[in-house]
Amino acid sequence: MMSQMPARFDGAVVDRVPFRTSDGTDLGLCRISREPGRPAVLLVHGHTVSSEIFTLPEIRNLVDVLLDAGYEPWLLDWRGSSRLPYNEGRVRYSYDDVSLYDLPEAAAYIRGQIGDRKLFVVAHCVGAMALSMSLAAGLIPGLAGVVAHGVFLTPKVTWTVRLRSHLGGELLRSRFTHVPVDIKKVGLRSRYTPIFGLASLGADCPDPTCQMLHNSAWATGASLFEHDKLDKRTHDRLSELFGSVPTWILPHMRRNELAHSVMRWNNRDRRYARLPENALESAHRIDTPVLLMSGSKNKIWQDSNRLCHDLLSRRQPQLDVRYTEIPGYGHMDAFIGRGAALDVFGRIIDFLDEH
Repeated sequence: MMSQMPARFDGAVVDRVPFRTSDGTDLGLCRISREPGRPAVLLVHGHTVSSEIFTLPEIRNLVDVLLDAGYEPWLLDWRGSSRLPYNEGRVRYSYDDVSLYDLPEAAAYIRGQIGDRKLFVVAHCVGAMALSMSLAAGLIPGLAGVVAHGVFLTPKVTWTVRLRSHLGGELLRSRFTHVPVDIKKVGLRSRYTPIFGLASLGADCPDPTCQMLHNSAWATGASLFEHDKLDKRTHDRLSELFGSVPTWILPHMRRNELAHSVMRWNNRDRRYARLPENALESAHRIDTPVLLMSGSKNKIWQDSNRLCHDLLSRRQPQLDVRYTEIPGYGHMDAFIGRGAALDVFGRIIDFLDEH
């Protein structure tokens, strides 16, 4: 079920758009407009969360800031959204589907609505990884600019997270189709109890969902946010903001991380031939300015975006690519943190305004 849009965007019109991709997948798309004729910004969330990370009512959120700065936000819930049924369903997908269908077709629809107005994209985490493949495939040409937070073309984790995700990931995949984050939905005495128990080891916070996300990141040993950056109201409803992670997506994630590049997963299916086998090797097709962002305490993707900036600057000198690091921030808190409007969103607006 899709989340309810906060009724707090003063003077803005909220339009939900029925949106189905050409492979028959129903997604969520929503336009929030206050003034006609403004540049459009497509907001792309990460995996297991939803577009709600951009509209949190308890903080000054990114949509608030974009509207006040004179932009028209478009919110996409791609097939990895926690508000859609696909993470826990029987129909499996890969990130190739997001790169080939969800993102290009959403961008094409928006362009059909806005005409010759500029279109930007702000993408987070796995959403940014999938976007990098779309751009390297030339499927979304002519964007006015892209902001990629956390990771983009070059996913990289620590060796301990790599080891635990590879070994633990195979164990999880052999027993579960997905891993939940809300123990209340599955019960204390369920087959998921050992996973929650593992996540609680050494945790400072008593909340099981926080333990799963902040202390463990689904048993990988990573962390999704800096605990002290969250508003208490956001912290207390983490189970509403985050959904289950499908275990069958893990092999594709591992392939990407081992290669330190976004890789095509479906190599034997001709439908995906439009995607390059290795997105980094096709980065010359990226034709838009790129701002790479990351928190200085990102404990899941580490310095992936700094690595990406260094590689692109050296290999693709014609590309306008920049890197900015946000002191004291982790990963998710760059969008859901109580001070993100002051510490993070201004950097995004400056980049959009420049272009």
